[in-house]
Amino acid sequence: MAGNLSVLSQPVRIMAIFDNIAKAAKDFFVEEDEAAIKPAASAPAHPAATSISQSLPSYNASTQPEQRHLDHIAGLLIGDGKDFAAYMKMVKSMAAAGMNGPLLYQTAFNAFAAINGATVPGLLASAATFETALQSDRNKVLERHREKMGETKGHNIAPSALLNLTAQEQKLALEIAELTKQLQEKQQQLTETQQQLTEEKQKTQSALASYEAANASALSELQAHRKAAESFLIGSGAAMA
Repeated sequence: MAGNLSVLSQPVRIMAIFDNIAKAAKDFFVEEDEAAIKPAASAPAHPAATSISQSLPSYNASTQPEQRHLDHIAGLLIGDGKDFAAYMKMVKSMAAAGMNGPLLYQTAFNAFAAINGATVPGLLASAATFETALQSDRNKVLERHREKMGETKGHNIAPSALLNLTAQEQKLALEIAELTKQLQEKQQQLTETQQQLTEEKQKTQSALASYEAANASALSELQAHRKAAESFLIGSGAAMA
């Protein structure tokens, strides 16, 4: 009885595999064209799909790409539907349906080749072409980045906002340095002037004190002699004469 169940279960498993293939192929063809240029979604919850995602290179999770960059990269992977990008789309559809490992890639290729007559060398050559396109685009972006940072000088390219701000910063820094130098010079002049002013004030105060002393002495002497003269001259009758 158990043997009969085992025999009966074989067609069931085979039918399940074909159901998965059919579902994946259906998902592959009914998706809208614009979905092909959308960035891949996060790894599906299915264990098989998770194992595939774990084999892919990992990047710094703290750096989340902007949508405009994802759209740009997706645009580089747009082909004619008969290339490796389209094949990857079918692989991911089948992986989401529960397939994995060698069976996943072989089954996806068989279905893909049946549709458009793809060959393994041609498919791998297409993958190399996409890799070259991605690397070439990265080189261009890095070169432009170096130009923006001022590390290299672009040909017939207007200075970036970053370079303009850097030049402005340097100009302002030089102006501040010059103004600081002038301020230091003026501060020194002010200190010297204040010292001279203090000395002149002291001289002026000293001269005034000296004058006051001389004036007071002369006035006192004059008043003393005037009183003496009045006393002696008026008393002696000299005023009558």
